Amino acid sequence: MEDVAVRLISRFGPEAAGWLAEVPAVAARLASRWGLVLGELFESGASSVVMRCRWPDGTRAVLKFSPDRALLTKQAEMLGLFAPTGRVPAVLAADAEAGAMVLEEVRPGTEAEDLPPESLPQQWGELHAVTPPVSWPLDLRGRYEEAFARIGRRLSEPAIGARIDRDTWQRAMRRCETLLDTQSRKVLLHGDLHLGNVLDGGPSRGLVAIDPKACIGDPCFDAVDYVVAAAGQEGVEARCQRVATACGLDGDRLYAWAQVIAPWWPSRTSPTTARNRRSTNCSP
Repeated sequence: MEDVAVRLISRFGPEAAGWLAEVPAVAARLASRWGLVLGELFESGASSVVMRCRWPDGTRAVLKFSPDRALLTKQAEMLGLFAPTGRVPAVLAADAEAGAMVLEEVRPGTEAEDLPPESLPQQWGELHAVTPPVSWPLDLRGRYEEAFARIGRRLSEPAIGARIDRDTWQRAMRRCETLLDTQSRKVLLHGDLHLGNVLDGGPSRGLVAIDPKACIGDPCFDAVDYVVAAAGQEGVEARCQRVATACGLDGDRLYAWAQVIAPWWPSRTSPTTARNRRSTNCSP
């Protein structure tokens, strides 16, 4: 749990330590209410704690907690938006007050970065085939304002400041504003579609996306993390063209989004993905 504590405290502040200490008791209480058998911890992300569990009939599931109860409740709603596609895990139970929900466990669950690369570009384009809801309040501009503010506060940290200087940061922000101002086609985006958030759902299901931050905006955005992940492998430009062709995207806009993301990309990815990737270079 030590790594989990470090990530949560970095995200939510020192009070997250007290919240984390209560998780075992809350998990036991919910397990008793829902009839769950608790299992081991997953490698949780920066904003949650996730553990395996089983229903009384043996069905595999995961129990997820977050100190940001409002975020987790909103995420359950977001998963509902994408549910008709079958490309997200089903929400099986939720408790907003506890900041917890039970999700279908995606099987086999291999992360996208560990899958054979040949079919991924086409499958990536199938992950946001949802008409935007008329009343959905969150858009890509707001997503970026939050992200730039959150990561911008960390520029003074040695690990972040060593690879992002202020000029690079300002240039990324200007490029982002230009792209946001020129959006034409908009779709319902997952909003955080890095390779650690895309799992193998098996041959009959295809890719499954977890942990959405759903917002409405440029369809290129949900492909950009997959494109930037090619740095040090096939190359960002080559993958950009393959993905744009496979997904019916504007290749120039996709590459422009890659230039926005590249300076701060490791801060967006899962801990596993970030450790396994080389530094990006999209001429920031």
